[in-house]
Amino acid sequence: MAKSDSANTWIRRWLVVIGLMVYAMILIGGMTRLTDSGLSITEWNVISGALPPLGADAWAEEFRKYQQTAEFQQQNYNMTMGEFQYIYWWEWGHRLFGRLIGLVAMGGLAVFLIRRWVGRTLALRLVVLILLGGLQGAIGWWMVASGIGETDRIDVAPYRLMTHFMLALVIIGYTVWLWLDLGRGRRVDTPALLRMAAVLIFALVFVQMASGALVAGLDAGRSYTDWPLMAGEAFPSDYVEPGLGLRSLFEGRAATQFNHRSLAYILWAVSLGALFLARGKPAARDFAILATLVTLQAAWGIMTLMNTAPLELAIIHQALGVVVFIAAVRLVWITRSPRAPGLASS
Repeated sequence: MAKSDSANTWIRRWLVVIGLMVYAMILIGGMTRLTDSGLSITEWNVISGALPPLGADAWAEEFRKYQQTAEFQQQNYNMTMGEFQYIYWWEWGHRLFGRLIGLVAMGGLAVFLIRRWVGRTLALRLVVLILLGGLQGAIGWWMVASGIGETDRIDVAPYRLMTHFMLALVIIGYTVWLWLDLGRGRRVDTPALLRMAAVLIFALVFVQMASGALVAGLDAGRSYTDWPLMAGEAFPSDYVEPGLGLRSLFEGRAATQFNHRSLAYILWAVSLGALFLARGKPAARDFAILATLVTLQAAWGIMTLMNTAPLELAIIHQALGVVVFIAAVRLVWITRSPRAPGLASS
């Protein structure tokens, strides 16, 4: 734990800033994907890349590099300099904001260490948080590399996009957990069955978000826009695509969307079932909050799908999904045994 109440307050405020920045980063990343901007910068320069192209010659050079990619040659070959600059600014802003998060994270930890506000246990956990952020930058480049020559794709590999997004969720979830551990909130005495239900809901939310990332990476949300059927079928006949086989689970548009829909039904049913079991228990309100969020997210997802996933609806769907994930993290924390160790008691 922090070594004083004042230090504890400032560290929690810093964690709130980190959490909000990561949340904003997720949304900026979503906008970068939805505007097809992710491959506009073909190099990863941690320091020099913080500056945008300065002058016409620099812009021409960046455009020339982009013109060597399969995405330009096969899809955007008619792109003008103005159109390139639009997607470039999205990707540059995405990377710049990631650098800003790193500076805020490392700067805050440096201040806490200099002031001796943190003990060894908390310091190690904060270092883990920063290392996760550094890993996220490396995975981001690994993702981009799949679309600029490392593979034969004209966009990023869906499984790499999924990995990038899942790590972002791990980071924001870990931040929320630290914030809760440092707070004065109390865990409630919850029956073992409800504790398991909270963990199950959390796991389902995490897997559902992963499946959503695959749908997004394949642009599968625009492939089947009727509901509750898919192209008039209860089970899509092209669930397993020729040439993909079992890879259809990760690379097939029909399979990934069907899985995403099915997981949503399961998550919704489990959240309502857990709410029923929690009635009259101290954590009933928390289960109700999560069940409400899951229901709202499911309804919004259906509306987004049936409107062919326009940018505005799609980004709100992603934003609400992260809120559901945070609520699931909080539910697991609250329903843990009151005797479970935490930073506040360490």
